[in-house]
Amino acid sequence: MAKASVSDHPLIQHKLTLLRGVETESPHFRQLIQELSLLLGAEALRSLPCEPKTVQTPLGECQGHYLNVDIALIPILRAGLGMTDAMLQLLPQAKVWHLGMFRDEKELRPVAYYNKLPRGKPVKHALLLDPMLATGGSAVAAVDALKEWGVEQITFLGILAAPEGVQALTQNHPDVDIFLCGLDQKLNDKGYIVPGLGDAGDRQYRT
Repeated sequence: MAKASVSDHPLIQHKLTLLRGVETESPHFRQLIQELSLLLGAEALRSLPCEPKTVQTPLGECQGHYLNVDIALIPILRAGLGMTDAMLQLLPQAKVWHLGMFRDEKELRPVAYYNKLPRGKPVKHALLLDPMLATGGSAVAAVDALKEWGVEQITFLGILAAPEGVQALTQNHPDVDIFLCGLDQKLNDKGYIVPGLGDAGDRQYRT
């Protein structure tokens, strides 16, 4: 069974505190999302398989390791876009496809409006990117779509989560590993994470 991992890295905790602040403006907010994604991504990708590779250095041969994985980044639009460039720095060879979902504010249920998963053979490993795991509805629906496509391994990366969102994702998809920068107290009656940081998409794009 997969598990949810919450980072205790001091840099992540420091930057997450800055990210939460109501005074943090959009340019700094976007920068912090990218920095947190880089740090979190390095933790989440520790188990990626490597192959032996010999390289020639200026002073001789060296036995090293080479990452040879079939992997894709799947940001959930629109907030997940803020994590994508950072992950591409770690995995420049990765493919990128998008899933668009918005939340019905009355029913607190996801509504899919865009799916850019190609036809044909899927990747083996997909990294699902969304800063906020609140009710878990969008994440569950996104994993449903990826599994229907045929992805063998799915990993979720998020900045913040509520316990309700983690529970929903693990109950519906217990094989999906979850990596988080922080786990907050609860959801409020409008489905927002408390204390949270507000709407991650709005704060990134000043909308």
